Amino acid sequence: MTKTSISRMPNPGEFVPELSDISAALFRATGNRSVPRTTMNLVHLRAGQIVGNTYLTILNTGFLRKAGESEERITAVSSWTDAPYFTDAERAALALVEATLQPAPPGKERVSDELYAEASRHYDEKALATLTIAIGQINFFIALAVIGKPQPVSSLADEQWD
Repeated sequence: MTKTSISRMPNPGEFVPELSDISAALFRATGNRSVPRTTMNLVHLRAGQIVGNTYLTILNTGFLRKAGESEERITAVSSWTDAPYFTDAERAALALVEATLQPAPPGKERVSDELYAEASRHYDEKALATLTIAIGQINFFIALAVIGKPQPVSSLADEQWD
């Protein structure tokens, strides 16, 4: 069977080797354990859903499955607001990523003071900074994913670029 190419570009790291340093630094910054890795993967999955990117949704679904998350929780990320499977802290994190990625209502801020206060109730200063960086991290990778269109994979060890 012939492999069908879907990537728009070859591995950008081949042309910009600093990309691996940037990626590693972002993973180190978010890996301080102040926010559970599962929460960050839920946030990253929701971001992939919001921007409609198969690569990010499959990758983060794979991470969640490997972490032992239930299919109910993984599937319900797209409808988290009425799903019974998430903690209040996870809900605050999901609300933050949605507010960051979606346009603000006319005349309003994307992240309201109320939303920030809700997140602050669940995360201390270090955790909230880490969560903010994790949202920035996925935004960095969104550009690579939607422009470069790497192969959907469930592990970073798999070949992603043609």
